[in-house]
Amino acid sequence: MPFILAQAAAEGASPLIQLLPVLLIFAIFYFLLLAPMRKRQKAHQALLGQLKRGDRVVTNGGLLGEISAVEEKVVHLKLSDNVKVRVVKTAIAGLEGDPAAEEGNKG
Repeated sequence: MPFILAQAAAEGASPLIQLLPVLLIFAIFYFLLLAPMRKRQKAHQALLGQLKRGDRVVTNGGLLGEISAVEEKVVHLKLSDNVKVRVVKTAIAGLEGDPAAEEGNKG
């Protein structure tokens, strides 16, 4: 009889013990990958919201330019005296000379 009770108690705790490593892996994954990525994404969205005329920016394609006009979803970049292009705001990697933007483009 005690053997049956011990076996029932072991079977009751077993699913929790089996699930614990999976939960631990998910927690590590969240704190090492997802949380920092979300923080960088929020900072990038804040940067895009604060763009103004005269800012010097770098695009994801590597173009360097000065903002000549800002619209809701589009930014007009002046690349040189006679060259202006329209770029979607989300294609802006960061401000020129900003170490965070340069670090984001490396990896």
